[in-house]
Amino acid sequence: MELVTAGRMRELDRRAIEEAGVPSLTLMERAAEGIAEAALSLMERRPGKSRAAVFCGTGNNGGDGIAAGRILAEKGVSVRLFLVGDRAKMTAEAGAEAARLSERDLELEAFDPEDRGQRSWARGSDVVLDALFGVGLSREVEGPWAAAVDLIGTCKGKVVSADVPSGIDADTGRILGRAVRADRTVTFTYAKIGHAVGDGELCSGDVEIRDIMPELRDRGPVSPVRTVERAFVEDALPSRRPDGHKGTFGEVLVVGGSVGYTGAPYLTAAAALRSGCGLVHLGVPEAVWAVEASKCASAMPFPLPGKPGSGHLGRRALPEILERLGRCDVLALGPGLGRERETVRLVWELLRRTERPVVLDADGINALEGHMDVLDARKGRTTILTPHEGEAARIGMDLSVGRAQAARAFAVEHGCVMVLKGHRTVTASPAGTVLVNGTGGTGLAKGGSGDVLTGVIASLLAQGATPVQAAAAGVWIHGRAGDLGERTWSARSLLPTDTVSMLPDVFLELDPPEPMEL
Repeated sequence: MELVTAGRMRELDRRAIEEAGVPSLTLMERAAEGIAEAALSLMERRPGKSRAAVFCGTGNNGGDGIAAGRILAEKGVSVRLFLVGDRAKMTAEAGAEAARLSERDLELEAFDPEDRGQRSWARGSDVVLDALFGVGLSREVEGPWAAAVDLIGTCKGKVVSADVPSGIDADTGRILGRAVRADRTVTFTYAKIGHAVGDGELCSGDVEIRDIMPELRDRGPVSPVRTVERAFVEDALPSRRPDGHKGTFGEVLVVGGSVGYTGAPYLTAAAALRSGCGLVHLGVPEAVWAVEASKCASAMPFPLPGKPGSGHLGRRALPEILERLGRCDVLALGPGLGRERETVRLVWELLRRTERPVVLDADGINALEGHMDVLDARKGRTTILTPHEGEAARIGMDLSVGRAQAARAFAVEHGCVMVLKGHRTVTASPAGTVLVNGTGGTGLAKGGSGDVLTGVIASLLAQGATPVQAAAAGVWIHGRAGDLGERTWSARSLLPTDTVSMLPDVFLELDPPEPMEL
């Protein structure tokens, strides 16, 4: 599903009106029909008793709401419409829709936050329509608009938002002071980035797309931002030759671990194996090698020289890592590595000297703080970074512009694939494409979940997926494993080891085996 910015949507509206010749009022009526249909579908129909409250702004979004209220009245719903803002500032289209209300003996009432009758009507309505702001909101919600948003939040009926829940930045998903939490959002022609990321995803409820400009056939490249769908993951999944062997399906080298952090590299190695690669080598400091060896039945742990007395890897490990890496396809670097100065220097040297694709996680990312030249030197080679927001800020990502925009800008500037973890993880490519993930819940909000993700991505990459495929599909698979795991262990109880255990179920869904002939 394509996700567009507010600016791109305004441009499409202009083209529909000026190039395709669709009157703006026609676009508004089409939008209103979609809103009204959504409201009716959510409403418990009680002949002669069903009622709706419509909160309208003075812009065209308000006009959509006014027209939707009129349509509901035509369907037998008792409707009251409340205008928030100065009537004299209504757009021509919204004014035209307001004029049509008299045909149904309806009026557009001025909203008064202190009016008990208005509050009682809204709170007792079966459905509440939110048409205060459209996609253009860029300032904090305050004054009577804030009072209206607050009132909508106290209503027991279902809430339907027009285009974007009021108070949500359509481009970033950020709440601008306060926002409506909708049960359903009816958006027009394309979903917006703010529907899929940040608080906007939480406030939008079910998003329904209504194409109101079918006449505009040649829309050109609409947006570089998309959601990750199951079909994308199925296409990205590397095929498996029937005559393949362990060397056919790729080798991953995991380098990480330190005293006190032995679980992280183990989780990465286990996830890589569960995701299909043939061999996983696990290089850890000699001080923790025995612990790793006792955990691993399928991965192949080996000791690496550490900084004397520290339990962390040092630069003395570099020659052996490079020698092992010469036989492997992908390096997963960072889980549990620690931030010792000599370990940081080891990370720099590995990034500079290896031509192999690298999946960089945790302390591998932290090692770049103040040294982005190390990453920039790898332009033209495959580097996938998987930071959470704290790590992303540490390496200079400007998150104030929005998650999707920040990930895209970083990936383009530094020539890497950026996997910005968090609620609705974002994957961005050096070419500027952005993929927003929709799987995964709070069961993954535990230490170690990121290590599992690193293993899945590294495994898919080693098996032949492209860097963007491996990253975005890996995020989807990891999230889906978490979703399935929550059904068994609950979100509260799910552990990263449980997520690894659910990976086979995800792959059975994506690539079911052929039925056996009896």
